[in-house]
Amino acid sequence: MLKTFSQYFSLHVLQRIGLDLLLLVVAVIASAVLQADDSGIELKGLLPSALAFAVVMIIGNFAFGLYRPVDEDSPQAAFARFVLAALFCLPVAYGVMWLLPWQGFDSLAMRLQVLISVLAVLLLRTLINRNQASSLFAPRILVVGTGKEAQEAENILLSPEHGKTGVQGFFPIDNEGEEQFVGAEKVVSDNSLTEAVKKMGIDIIIVAISELRGRALPLRELLDCKLAGVRILDWHSFHERVRRQVRLDSLRASWLIFGEGFQQPLARMFFKRVFDLVISFFLLVLISPVMILAAFLIVFEDRGPMFYRQERVGLGGQVFRVIRFRCKRVDDGSTNEDLPAPGEFSKIGWIIHRLRLDRLPQLLNVLRGDMSLVGPRPERPSFVDRVAREIPFYGVRHCVKPGMTGWARVHDRGDDDSIPGAIQKLQYELYYVKNHSLVLDMLVLLETVHVVLMGKRAR
Repeated sequence: MLKTFSQYFSLHVLQRIGLDLLLLVVAVIASAVLQADDSGIELKGLLPSALAFAVVMIIGNFAFGLYRPVDEDSPQAAFARFVLAALFCLPVAYGVMWLLPWQGFDSLAMRLQVLISVLAVLLLRTLINRNQASSLFAPRILVVGTGKEAQEAENILLSPEHGKTGVQGFFPIDNEGEEQFVGAEKVVSDNSLTEAVKKMGIDIIIVAISELRGRALPLRELLDCKLAGVRILDWHSFHERVRRQVRLDSLRASWLIFGEGFQQPLARMFFKRVFDLVISFFLLVLISPVMILAAFLIVFEDRGPMFYRQERVGLGGQVFRVIRFRCKRVDDGSTNEDLPAPGEFSKIGWIIHRLRLDRLPQLLNVLRGDMSLVGPRPERPSFVDRVAREIPFYGVRHCVKPGMTGWARVHDRGDDDSIPGAIQKLQYELYYVKNHSLVLDMLVLLETVHVVLMGKRAR
């Protein structure tokens, strides 16, 4: 994992992005050089335009999930992902070439060559993702512990998202007090941790023990390894980096107070508000024809109200009313806007709900300041009261505005109202509260595009 802009990025994903960026830049430059020999195209200003073009294409690829693990995808799903990406990226690529300052894109032959290159990169990325190529320059990892946490750490590192990075070995400790989950062939036999680290050329040590009380950790040797340049991660820090969650069993009042993150500086809140206003206004202008059509169809079908409002808990625990398109029938002719209409989904309402268009009016909540584009899910007051009694520190999620989309929404099913489901969502939401930034907001918005287009949750 590489930390930049206060966010952790998978080295495996960054390698994929870097490879595609290089391929696209080289393809544009090579096409320009070939065309220059025949038509005398000027090469001045080519490199900045090639970089700008490649960056736009990378953003499109990211939005279509081409840099995420696809081990669960069927060949049909992978093909559908490729077709959708091509249908979007090729017209965008053509339009971007019109806007870039380099004049060489005016040549029709040049544009055709670049479009073919974009299509080739999309196809290559799809094939590489299906084969799950291993990460280059993968760090050598030693896990301290042989229990269930150690086994979970290995399973996480072997996932496609992390380039199937293998663990070099597991270092046992005394008084571990639990069943050994790791096979004996993987356990390091060296008596000294420092000797094992030197012999195996270890780059990272993961202390895979969730509860340290009563455990005889080799603290002096861990310190020696750290001073020698080896990175040391405790179990909760490792889990936060790779799973993008804050585990509830690691939450203590002192950790919240003295640990990193969970800060709400005025500058950050100001720029987030400006970001919300600009993007939500742009989206309203862009999708206003869709919203007008949806509103007309809702009213035309059963002459009921086009919107309904529900009470939700927002910033600081304050209650506000969220606005959504009505998706259910009005069976009794009621036009009460305070509650969702009774009855089953209407025909139009079911389509609007399936396409996730019912949430578009929440852009008005964003403009009004009740919500943000990105943030924790706004919950009902009754649900918040019930869950807050069961889950400690649940109120921490209310120190930022709720969002139309969020870190939990793109990683977890947002419709489970059970206590375990609330805990799962809260762990993602606490990660967002702890690490939120404009970079993370943009990542969430791109992930949301992928979720909507592919019709499933991100991971």
